[in-house]
Amino acid sequence: MQDAIDQLKLRAEQGDAEAQLNLGFRYANGRGVPQNDKEAAQWYWSAAEQGDATAQHALGYMYYAGKGVPQDDEEAVRWYRLAAEQGHAYAQYSLGFAYANGRGVPQDDEEAVQWYRLVADQGDADAQHNLGVRYDNGRGVPQDDEEAVRWYRLAAEQGHAGAQYNLGYMYAADLGVPQDYTLAHMWYNLAASNRTGDDRDTAVKNRDLVAKKMTPGDLSEAQRLASEWKPKE
Repeated sequence: MQDAIDQLKLRAEQGDAEAQLNLGFRYANGRGVPQNDKEAAQWYWSAAEQGDATAQHALGYMYYAGKGVPQDDEEAVRWYRLAAEQGHAYAQYSLGFAYANGRGVPQDDEEAVQWYRLVADQGDADAQHNLGVRYDNGRGVPQDDEEAVRWYRLAAEQGHAGAQYNLGYMYAADLGVPQDYTLAHMWYNLAASNRTGDDRDTAVKNRDLVAKKMTPGDLSEAQRLASEWKPKE
């Protein structure tokens, strides 16, 4: 193992960006070397300066979290943007989050939506759920229940608990889809099985409220659908 680490360090010191990224990851996570955020940040920086998008995103996170470098939201955004503009999905999501929350950039819902959409179109469930919430609430986009349901469904079908809960609510409340207590119960039930603490309790409470409005046959069907449900690949 030590020989492999020594070879990796040699390649990194010779300017190999892939080795620099790998070494940064190892220092960040204590894999084969002592955990050291400062060393991790230095190696990420070396690879990022050569244009490696994964290293740029990793370095952005180090600035965001203040790990191995002084905490600096603006510097985090600078590195996120460099990676995002190369198509790095995690960096695009991080940049969307920065605009959504005004971290390192002025808060801008429309800009957040643009970056979240890029990631959502690549199938990322978190970004799909975030887009659903924004259409649900009309933040950065016109309010649109049907569009909210579309994005919630894409995320829910991948097993995203928050999207499952919100989709259950849309079915229960007749928002964006025809009211359907069977499907509302199914999605609430799935959300409850994927959540913990207060979030789980809320899903259970809403599931049980819907159950009171259902016939025994419909309740049995909802339970069957939930038990047979599998996330889409």
